[in-house]
Amino acid sequence: MLHIFLILMTALVSSMVMTPLARRAAFRTGVVSVPRIRDIHTIPVPLLGGIAIYVAFVGAFLFLNNQAQYIREGVGILLGATLVSLVGLIDDRWGMSAPVKFAGQLLAGGILLAGGIQVALFPIPWLNWVVTLLWVVGITNALNFLDNMDGLSGGIATIAAAFFVLLATMNEPPQVLVGAMAAALMGACGGFLRYNFSPSRIFMGDAGSLFLGFVLASLAIKLRFLSNVPLVTWMVPVCVLGIPIFDTSLVFVSRLRRGVNPFTTAGKDHLSHRLVALGMTKLEAVLTCYLLAGVCGMVGTYLTRARLEEAYVVVGAMVIIGLSGLVWMEHQCPGGQARTPPAGRAG
Repeated sequence: MLHIFLILMTALVSSMVMTPLARRAAFRTGVVSVPRIRDIHTIPVPLLGGIAIYVAFVGAFLFLNNQAQYIREGVGILLGATLVSLVGLIDDRWGMSAPVKFAGQLLAGGILLAGGIQVALFPIPWLNWVVTLLWVVGITNALNFLDNMDGLSGGIATIAAAFFVLLATMNEPPQVLVGAMAAALMGACGGFLRYNFSPSRIFMGDAGSLFLGFVLASLAIKLRFLSNVPLVTWMVPVCVLGIPIFDTSLVFVSRLRRGVNPFTTAGKDHLSHRLVALGMTKLEAVLTCYLLAGVCGMVGTYLTRARLEEAYVVVGAMVIIGLSGLVWMEHQCPGGQARTPPAGRAG
């Protein structure tokens, strides 16, 4: 545990030091988010926060992790994460089409497979490869979609990484690679939030959100729970990452229902935007998402010790609640806008 704590603190301090430097570099190089109609911020905000997160994460992990037996898997995660972060950086600076971004994410997923990290649910190898790529691309983009309000994506990533640290250290024997990387990610995000929490002085940009999603997706695959059966444990990381998954599902359903492309169309139709449309402040919306992420993480932790029937009852209830919430939000705030009451009615 001391090793994990040292990695977390090194990443935290490094991120707090690197983020102001990244902010200055963003202004000098022109990597700045200029406000658009769909944006919440009203003044230009620097976009290189993701590079500060990346440097803090990699530095802490490489500096303090000396577990030689995990070199192949660790290098696979780092190379894939570096690639998606580079893709995001190019998109932040010059823009990039969705197909090219997806190609980069698939290539990063291929690097992960080459590093020996893959889903192991099915007896057919190619089916595990397909599920691995779908999971990695899906979660990578889910964290990217979630980066729509000050402190939201970084905070949710911090909470998910904290639960991954807990789950990795609960195992017997502890999962050293997952614990170390999750601690580095938790610290790097925590230090960044010092400057990204409302009102934000710097954004992580796609370089940061894609990086966070890729690392979380990779660590979720690496988690193993020898005390329970795979029919239960596959649901653990899905629950821990429940808020990014719900937000992405909500956006996809809403945009497809309105006949717009989910990948090329942006808007204020995310979970956080709808909470604001329902009457919350932006800060309250972000904190509510944090609370829900904590609940999802606790459910995931419970599943590691649950019996098969208990696990499926709990997850089934979560799915019903999630679907009900999705339908209700789409009815109350179609397209992210609060429904206007009929004439002559209060409310």
